[in-house]
Amino acid sequence: MATIEHWIGGQFTAGASTRRSPVFNPATGQRQHEVVLATTADVDAAVQAAATAFESWSQASLSARTKVLFNFRELVNARVKDIAEIISDEHGKVLSDAAGEVQRGLEVIEFACGIPQLLKGSYSDQVSTGVDVFSFREPLGVCAGITPFNFPAMVPMWMHPVAIACGNTFVLKPSERDPSASNYVAGLWREAGLPDGVFNVVHGDKEAVDALLDHAGVAAISFVGSTPIARYIHQKASAAGKRVQALGGAKNHAIVLPDADLDFTAGHLTAAAFGSAGERCMAISTAVAVGAAGDPLMEQVSRMASEVIVGPGRDPRSEMGPVVTSAAKQRIESLIGSGEQQGAKVLVDGRGLTIPGHEEGFFVGPTVIDQVQPSMDVYTEEIFGPVLSVVRASDVDEAIALINSNPYGNGTAIFTSSGEAARRFQRGVRVGMIGINVPIPVPMAYYSFGGWKDSLFGEQHIHGPEGVSFYTRAKVITSRWPHVTTPADASLHFPTAS
Repeated sequence: MATIEHWIGGQFTAGASTRRSPVFNPATGQRQHEVVLATTADVDAAVQAAATAFESWSQASLSARTKVLFNFRELVNARVKDIAEIISDEHGKVLSDAAGEVQRGLEVIEFACGIPQLLKGSYSDQVSTGVDVFSFREPLGVCAGITPFNFPAMVPMWMHPVAIACGNTFVLKPSERDPSASNYVAGLWREAGLPDGVFNVVHGDKEAVDALLDHAGVAAISFVGSTPIARYIHQKASAAGKRVQALGGAKNHAIVLPDADLDFTAGHLTAAAFGSAGERCMAISTAVAVGAAGDPLMEQVSRMASEVIVGPGRDPRSEMGPVVTSAAKQRIESLIGSGEQQGAKVLVDGRGLTIPGHEEGFFVGPTVIDQVQPSMDVYTEEIFGPVLSVVRASDVDEAIALINSNPYGNGTAIFTSSGEAARRFQRGVRVGMIGINVPIPVPMAYYSFGGWKDSLFGEQHIHGPEGVSFYTRAKVITSRWPHVTTPADASLHFPTAS
């Protein structure tokens, strides 16, 4: 059984730890690898390697940086299939979905390739007699990323290409559930010409996370994961004086109005709820059926959910794969049962699904639960599985109020043919990312990704312009070059322009 090691300073190492964690193939339920879990000393070694590399990388020219970025972009683009297969084997998602994940990460790399334009400062001539003012942005130092299991390639690529392009060095702590994609990407960075130590990978659990949060050599922390952990990371890292962006959980709603196109809406709801087995922070987990839309929508969505082909991620016929672990399967099925016990109506039941030839796999079928009330566990909990809860509302204002009363504010959508209703919705909901007839409104890389309320802790969203701002800090220079015959005009008064 292969052991997955850290990547520190340009080489693989098991470090000082004797602890290991199993890595499963979710489609078979079999243990396929084990991953080394870092000690505090291992994290320190990675941070020290990154700090040493920062001394030269931060001074590298923009041309040198962009050359590496463009090389990296070409390598990732050429290896999409390889990365997708690694993701599928450890996460479980189907190959087409895994390839789509890599593509969205690739878009952030392409955005980072334009870093010379993004780092341009400003200049003001002659703000006072003989005085000019200009500004520019500098890298922070060693930055760290702590990323979730559900997007083992894309979410790290929302972080490290931007941080590295800005002149920082990076330590990535990926999920220990599917760690191999990060090591593969480390090899691509090296092949692209990135100096050793600029990009490092440490695998681990809470010990590694706390070591990064506490380490004095880490300047900034980026995190994507559940809300309780996001809150913990934000509080702990902020107390240590670090810059923090911590993206938390979600309960994404899609409002369906009676004037929406039924076939279009049902198809997109099905895809948004059950794609990647619902293990997306932007998945639609709650549909809000308004008025007369409810019954015909449920009939159509239930039929489509029942037709989703579930199977191993490597099978090209599969449309949806397993969930990531046995524990995840048990938790999801328990919440479905809880909804049923609390009075909701299970229209399509994905519990107890067995795939021939993969009887030990972690499969849960698409599930549709109607007549859900906001007090039920299936509504209040972030299920993170292939479960669509359906709440009924009398009008669009009631639906908007329901969304705004939810503690999460990551993404939301409305399906309608009414421009007036769509405009009222987009201005009325307190959510960071909104789709109009678009169920999963993940913005393109040249915009920034992030939610509101309990879906984000910190001031700035991830990647895009706010990502550049997060990974740099500004300097403003006021300069004067007096002529040797200029009389001294120093004053004890507060300086003003003249």
